Amino acid sequence: MDAIERPVATGNPRMGWASDVAAELLRRLGIKYIALNPGASYRGFHDSIVNYLGNQDPQMLLCLHEDHAVAIAHGYAKVTGEPMACVLHSNVGLLHGLMGIFNAWCDRAPMIVMGATGPVDAQLRRPWIDWIHTAKDQGALLRNFTKYDDEPRSPGAVVETMLRAAMITRTKPTGPVYVCLDAGLQETEIAAPIAIPPLERYAAPAPPEPSNEALERAAEWLIAAKNPLIMAGRCNLTREDWDRRVRLAELLGAGVMTELKTGSTFPTEHKLHVAPPFGFMSPPAKEALKAADVIVSLDWVDLGGAFKQATGNKDRVTAKVVHVSLDSYLHNGWSADHFALPPADLPVLADPDAFVARLLKLVEDRLEGKSRWDGKPKAAARPAQPRAARDANARIIPRDIGIAIAEARGERKITITKTSLGWAGEAYPFRDPLDCIGSGDGGGLGGGPGMAVGAGLALKGTGRIPVANLGDGDLLQGGTALWTAAHYQIPVLFVISNNQSNFNDEVHQENVAKDRDRPVENNWIGMRIDDPPVDIAAFARSQGVKSPAPVEKLGDLVPAIRAGMEAVAAGEPYLIDVRVERGYSAPIVTRAE
Repeated sequence: MDAIERPVATGNPRMGWASDVAAELLRRLGIKYIALNPGASYRGFHDSIVNYLGNQDPQMLLCLHEDHAVAIAHGYAKVTGEPMACVLHSNVGLLHGLMGIFNAWCDRAPMIVMGATGPVDAQLRRPWIDWIHTAKDQGALLRNFTKYDDEPRSPGAVVETMLRAAMITRTKPTGPVYVCLDAGLQETEIAAPIAIPPLERYAAPAPPEPSNEALERAAEWLIAAKNPLIMAGRCNLTREDWDRRVRLAELLGAGVMTELKTGSTFPTEHKLHVAPPFGFMSPPAKEALKAADVIVSLDWVDLGGAFKQATGNKDRVTAKVVHVSLDSYLHNGWSADHFALPPADLPVLADPDAFVARLLKLVEDRLEGKSRWDGKPKAAARPAQPRAARDANARIIPRDIGIAIAEARGERKITITKTSLGWAGEAYPFRDPLDCIGSGDGGGLGGGPGMAVGAGLALKGTGRIPVANLGDGDLLQGGTALWTAAHYQIPVLFVISNNQSNFNDEVHQENVAKDRDRPVENNWIGMRIDDPPVDIAAFARSQGVKSPAPVEKLGDLVPAIRAGMEAVAAGEPYLIDVRVERGYSAPIVTRAE
């Protein structure tokens, strides 16, 4: 990849223009990649990346749509926990990228979004085009779902803006930031050298830790509990933090619950894992929550909603609740991404992984290292879901995809970058913190392909195979992100659960029709992606991604996925169009529950 799009030597490496300052700061801040769709509003900055930095550290990734540029940075952050950069053309490019930024905001993903406007000085504007691409306050478009935005007015001011942006995006709770560069400023020649201070003096602070008092109370409650439950939500996907969570659960004999939105935060085959990871609360998860006498929420996404799903009213939860989260720092009232306000007997404003590290030491000391767990399963055994239980010529249902991926992976290390709504949590065990990076975002379709490419970029060279199980709607709205994967040789396996419909909305329309005593048979109108069907495999091949004929029979599924894994392991992207029956492995929530 380093050999792709290498500029010729210019012999002019001097920091001579204001846009060079922004480019230099990205390099010094450790930003390795910058995704973009070109725009004249940032032509000065583009030149700085190419001819000043030599298109390296950061290296450009050309995208065919601004939303993909943001989604790639999002996927990269989900794997690494570190920000990547992207650039959006003034006004129109930013408007294209807003949904991706909202997705990253809801997923609490760090990233540095660069933008442009102007020239602000009207005398520098070209007729027509520069006028419609100038805004007095571009940051107002995204201020409600970013942590910080600024538009510096001088080359020297660019330094402080970039330092602040990097610090804020990396400070927990993380999220996207936006830096807008005036086109006129970008093309301003620097009159005097620009001083860049030592970056170690502008590092992000360590995550906030819990108070001793909170730790003491939590330890006391948990040790005395008969049936404690840990709800592992937004946690670090690192082996060290994973091992601490496992050790804490085993010491306490606590059940553990995870969900698909936040990725692989606990081994799902562990006997203390009480229910398969889910999108909406499953019956086993509801029973485990209702039976708990102490609940520890490690930044669980929508804790109040989980309580409501389990009991019918979030205030009916009788367990003592320890709610560990920094998320309230980001709640601003514009969006309801703060979710239902959960009851908490001990709210702890701290990083969940810092909390677990400190609590584990305290519990170990109190129990003198002796585990309270008897080694027995915390929940009833769940039967395996063998693929061979059905005829090889049977039509494929959505849950078959997870089962087939599990069978095909063998000893390979796989990272699931996203799961479709038809994914069956019990079909695919998570055994490592990078086995799944989570599907949590703003619910905007079209982001899945780009996030998979960003994850593949971050995982390149690690020996792990990124696998994106996407719905056909998500793929068709964001599918030109495949070209970026092909062009930069980013290996990703795309497995498309193709029911040729916007089926989630068919379910909703059926429920509305039942409520109104109207024909449910009409739920497909305005929903089906058929007549003519979209040739997704041909669409992928047109962008340079290998894709065989669609898979329609159950017996062909595992061989197709194995072939795809072999191709990705060899270093190339690959797409499998799986034609599935309409339906989901578990009911989706269509009412306030």
